[in-house]
Amino acid sequence: MNPKPQAQSDENQAEHIPALCVSRVPIFNHLPAEALAIIADKASMNTYDRGQFVHRAGDPSDKLFIVHQGKVKVYRLSDSGKEQLVRILNPGDFAGELALFSATSHDSYAETMQVSKICTIYRADVRALLLRFPDISLHMLAELSRRLGTSEKQTASIATASINARLAQYLGHLSQQEGSCTITLPMSRRHLASFLGTTPETVSRRLGEFEETGWIAQTGQRKIEILDPDALSLVE
Repeated sequence: MNPKPQAQSDENQAEHIPALCVSRVPIFNHLPAEALAIIADKASMNTYDRGQFVHRAGDPSDKLFIVHQGKVKVYRLSDSGKEQLVRILNPGDFAGELALFSATSHDSYAETMQVSKICTIYRADVRALLLRFPDISLHMLAELSRRLGTSEKQTASIATASINARLAQYLGHLSQQEGSCTITLPMSRRHLASFLGTTPETVSRRLGEFEETGWIAQTGQRKIEILDPDALSLVE
């Protein structure tokens, strides 16, 4: 068998990875193909093993990071060293957007949860793109507004709501997102506990209590069927 066609295929695929990367991002995917080609020309691709840092707190924030393949967790560390999950980035998600507005340093950690391919675009290149394609700015502001709203809800929930309410609200929100009463947790219970500001043991115990009450049915490690959404929405 002649390996040359496969090699050429792999080479062509590698050339198109940055283009695929930028085309799936909400702040870029509305642009025409010619504009995407220009943006892709500014992007570079790096592969990270599981557990590698895309950036650490204190590192210069001078790039926009786009997840092409894999999964990345973004988190902060408290003074006591406790991890507080901020968000999980899936393919098409991005981080480092604050670097586009001013020279600053990261205040969080971005760590790969599995082997991941990450596109990067330097601040100067993105700012030039914003001037050339102003629509990008509007889409970016919309995404930042969404993230701010999510962050404020998370902060308020941790500060004022019980763990039962936080967990019930999270399950209800996930159900709405997926449009189904059968949901799949997008993260491990350890990361879910970090996101909700509690411990994995507490998350498992509360899920067990919800199941005993008849509100949910756990059909796997991450599969949950919501049997009584109305009851969940009233949890305090």
